[in-house]
Amino acid sequence: MPALPTLLAVTALACGALGTPSASILFPTSGLNLAAKGAKKLYFGTATNSEQWNDTKYYNILKNDAEFGQVTPANVMKWFATEPEEGVFTFQDGDIIADFTEKTGKLLRGHNCVWYNQLPDWLTTGTFTAPELAFIVSRHCYNLVNHYKGHVWDVINEAFNDDGTFREDIFYNTLNTSYIPLALYAARAADPSAKLYINDYNIEGTGAKSTALKNLVKSLKADGVPIDGVGIQSHLIVGEVPSTFQQNLEEFVALGVEVAITELDIRFESLPPDAAGIAQQKKDYETVVAACNAVEKCVGVTVWDFTDKYSWIPSTFPGQGDACPWDENYVKKPAYQGIIEGFQTKHH
Repeated sequence: MPALPTLLAVTALACGALGTPSASILFPTSGLNLAAKGAKKLYFGTATNSEQWNDTKYYNILKNDAEFGQVTPANVMKWFATEPEEGVFTFQDGDIIADFTEKTGKLLRGHNCVWYNQLPDWLTTGTFTAPELAFIVSRHCYNLVNHYKGHVWDVINEAFNDDGTFREDIFYNTLNTSYIPLALYAARAADPSAKLYINDYNIEGTGAKSTALKNLVKSLKADGVPIDGVGIQSHLIVGEVPSTFQQNLEEFVALGVEVAITELDIRFESLPPDAAGIAQQKKDYETVVAACNAVEKCVGVTVWDFTDKYSWIPSTFPGQGDACPWDENYVKKPAYQGIIEGFQTKHH
């Protein structure tokens, strides 16, 4: 049995009697993941690339459970990285992130099985018959999900155009829409316990694209195809969060699926932002998170990296940016507090 002075010292430390800094380090009382858990969500998470982990400041924030309880690999589980040659699977880079989540007790979101982008050359330049491509899709999804069992998967990514028509890509042009159930069935065969999602952007509010995805979910459900969730990417612009965000989440959930905010960032279209813009960004982050908070089957929120230092926005949308909750020097912005307040919103 420990000596009484030791017990007293530990008790004093636990009660914060030895100064708040020690107590708050031992028992963090705030953080985005803690706020999410407090709102009965499963997690608050972030996308990441492991080459950023040499940046000690970045890595220390990433691994902090108070901030992040979930991780999405931004690139290394995509097709080009996991099947660079036909039938040859390479999981080393994905395993680095999977091993990290296992060691740190964070949830992992597999991203993604079938997407028109970041495909290997053998696939984009090949000429395949429909039966050949159907086999390739099934084999890829099966092997990927089978290797990373026990997780959530974005099985289908960005299958629609903004007007609600199906995107014309190698999969649709050869297989029509049949590649979608093919991929979902293969993923389910690989892991009966995985949560299988369809993920897309510009489906944050009601509209043609959201309606098309709702109709797809309905038809998959009617045909008995496994579909567990819809990922709402949420790459948004400051001041342009759809007013129908929560209603839209509720309409998806009413179809018998869960939803998640999967790739959240809210960018400025011109830089640097002024004070009014920064305040609006905080409000926008709060609005998105509060919408998820209000919908019981919205299970969590993931940002598409947490610092402007590693945001994808400036290279894709030149002149735009400052989209993340931390700035490039790891200073928390008002947007960070907006997320906290979104999780604290009370709903009746």
